Amino acid sequence: MRYRTLGRTGIQVSPYCLGAMMFGAIGNNDHDDSIRIIHRALDAGINFIDTADVYSRGESEEIVGKALKNRRDDVVLATKVHGAMGDDPNRRGTSRRWIMAEVEHSLRRLQTDHIDLYQVHRLDPAVDIEETLSALTDLVRSGKVRAIGSSTFPASAIVEAQWASERRGYERYRTEQPPYSILDRGIEREILPVTQRYGMGALVWSPLAQGMLTGKFRKGQEATTHRAGLPFKHYRDERRLDAVEQLVPLADKHGLSLTHMAMAFAVAHPGVTSAIIGPRTMEQLDDLLAGAELALDDEILDAIDAIVPPGTDVGRLDMAYTPPELQQAALRRRPAGDRAAV
Repeated sequence: MRYRTLGRTGIQVSPYCLGAMMFGAIGNNDHDDSIRIIHRALDAGINFIDTADVYSRGESEEIVGKALKNRRDDVVLATKVHGAMGDDPNRRGTSRRWIMAEVEHSLRRLQTDHIDLYQVHRLDPAVDIEETLSALTDLVRSGKVRAIGSSTFPASAIVEAQWASERRGYERYRTEQPPYSILDRGIEREILPVTQRYGMGALVWSPLAQGMLTGKFRKGQEATTHRAGLPFKHYRDERRLDAVEQLVPLADKHGLSLTHMAMAFAVAHPGVTSAIIGPRTMEQLDDLLAGAELALDDEILDAIDAIVPPGTDVGRLDMAYTPPELQQAALRRRPAGDRAAV
């Protein structure tokens, strides 16, 4: 496994990052099997693991913690904070109050005294960015966190956070974790140029477009996957299915599996540090590792560009960032009595 520098932190990480979202109740609830998968990834040279407190309500972190006994120093460990961890409205978000409490819970579940990369899982419009950065800075200075990052932030929020850190002397976000795949290339337009400009590492999630680039989702066929029953609209998006129908013969033409081509595409961009893989089974992990040596030539990359132009998204990934104004009509409409020009 070759290693890349995570932004300008000096931390060396593998181009494949093991995502732990599927370890626990929402994926593989067999702890021993999940631990074997983690150990197999580490033995293959992957030294980067990404999880989050919200994955199976802490169970994923617990599994990772058990797996890293006696191997903690060899792993760059990342987790995240923001999602709801209970019914209490204060057990979520990125307030100082919650960050300071939840980092202790994550450390306990992970069975470690420090987190290498602590990330804000989503932008929290209810919290001042300086409130969040101040808390994260204190965690870095206390030694409980080594570096901080954001996840699925719009470009404007990334820039605002960098400016706030410079203005107030806070720790800077050193990484961003955006969605990126052949079908979801929108981040090439603004996110990746911004992260490159500020020297941030990019660990991209869903390089297989939440399973659409495995070849299991085809037009006119029933999907047979663990996620088939989940309410993801993009699985039925005709535009995405049409793109897959063009990508499959391209991969076949060059003797590649669609999965391997998709992963190789994700790590080929100079702004991408690592692509997060999220195997649920050992078979899935072994298949992903089998394509780790693949490097796409310009002919294949040009052909992909012809199918999905650079900087564009085919349809929209359901879990990608959506501004509150697009979700709540009241935020984009003046009061009824104040809408007329005269």
